[in-house]
Amino acid sequence: MRLIERPTLPIPSVDRFVRDFGPVYAASGFVGFVFAATGPLAIILSVGTGAGLTQEQLASWVFGVFFVNGAITLVMSWIYSQPLCFFWTIPGTVLVGSSLQHLSFPEVIGAFYATGLLMLFLGCSGLIKRMMRSVPMPIVMGMVAGVFLRFGLDLVRALHTDVAIAAPMVVTFLLLSTFTTIGRRLPPLIGALLVGAFIAIALGRIDHSSLSAFQVVKPIIPTPAWSISALVELVVPLLITVVVVQNGQGFAVLSAGGHSPPINTVTVMCGIGALISASVGAVSSCLTGPTNALIILSGTRERQYTAAVFTGILAVAFGVMAPTFTRLMLATPKEYIMTLAGLAMLRVLQAAFVTSFRDRFSLGALVTFIVTVADLPIFNIGAAFWGLLAGVLTSWFLERADFRT
Repeated sequence: MRLIERPTLPIPSVDRFVRDFGPVYAASGFVGFVFAATGPLAIILSVGTGAGLTQEQLASWVFGVFFVNGAITLVMSWIYSQPLCFFWTIPGTVLVGSSLQHLSFPEVIGAFYATGLLMLFLGCSGLIKRMMRSVPMPIVMGMVAGVFLRFGLDLVRALHTDVAIAAPMVVTFLLLSTFTTIGRRLPPLIGALLVGAFIAIALGRIDHSSLSAFQVVKPIIPTPAWSISALVELVVPLLITVVVVQNGQGFAVLSAGGHSPPINTVTVMCGIGALISASVGAVSSCLTGPTNALIILSGTRERQYTAAVFTGILAVAFGVMAPTFTRLMLATPKEYIMTLAGLAMLRVLQAAFVTSFRDRFSLGALVTFIVTVADLPIFNIGAAFWGLLAGVLTSWFLERADFRT
C-alpha cells in the first residue's frame, strides 16, 4: 500500500470548488458526459441485445457503468485536484459480446469478478507499471481492431438496410467533423445522435409502446458462475484492455495536458470499480481517454478537476435513471443504434489499425487480427485470447528484434 500515490494536499474545500467551477467547466463536463451517454452507451445496448440480455439486465448494466464510475470520478477528481474520469472499457464490452455467444451470463460475471481482483492486486503491488511497459502494444491493438471491426461493418449494413435513418447521421457526422469551428460547439457524434433521433420521430419509427413513465433503477444482482474456460478467455484480455489500452490512453491524454495521474491508485480504483460493477452485471471500470480529453480542452489546468466532478455528478444521476434511458434507446430503430455505435468506433478502429501496423510487431499484429476476426473458439475459449497468443508467438519467433528494441 506504500505504492499508492497520496492525494494532492490540501484537498479542495466546497468553497474552493465553487470558486473554481464556472460555465466553461460546466460545458466541458457536460460534453464529456454526453459523449459517454451516446456512442459508448449504444455499444452496450448493441452488445447486450445481440447476446439476448433482457431489458432489466441491460438497465442494471447501464446503472453499474454510470453510477459506480460516476461516483469514483467524483471522489478521485476531487481529492487529487485533477480530471480523473472513469467509465467502462469499450473493447472489453465488445469482447464480452463475443463471449456471450457461447458462454452464459453468470460465467461472464465470474470473469468480471476475477478481473477486478487481479487489477486490485496489480495496483497495490506496483506491478502495473512494469506490465504496461512489457506488453507489445501493436499486438494488443491488433486484437482490438479485430474485435471492433464488426462495428464498422454494422455501420455499412445500417446504410444498406435503412438509408433514411443512417445516411443523414453519417452526413451530419462528416460535416461537423469537416467544419471544426461548428464541431467544437456541437461534437459530431452528438450531432449525429440528434439528427437520427429527429428523423426517427418524424418518420414515426419510434416504438411508442415501449415508452412509459419515469422509472428509477432496481439493480439486478446476478449470481456468478466459475468456469475455467470463461476465466481463461476473458480475464487476461479484459485486464489488458483496461490497464494497457484504456488506462494507457487515459494516462497519455492527461499527461499531455500537464496533469500527473496516479497510476497505481487509478488501477486500484479500477479494481474496486470492477468488483462493484460486477455485482450488478456490468463490465469493468477504466480511466477513460476520450472523456478526459474533452474535459482538458478548455479552461485552466488547475480548475479542470471541477469539470470532471460535474461529469461524475451527471453520470450518477444518469445511472439512477438507467431504466428510462435504456428504454428510450431501445425504442429507436436498430439501425440507429448500429450507426451511432459504428460512428463512435471509427476513430478508435483507425487508431487500432495505425498502432498495429505502423512499425514494430506488425506481423504478430496481423496474425492477431486475423485470428480474432475469424472468431472461432477453441476449447470453448474465445478467439480474442487465441489471437493474442498467436500474435505473441509469431512475433517471438519471427520478429524477435522488435522485442529487443
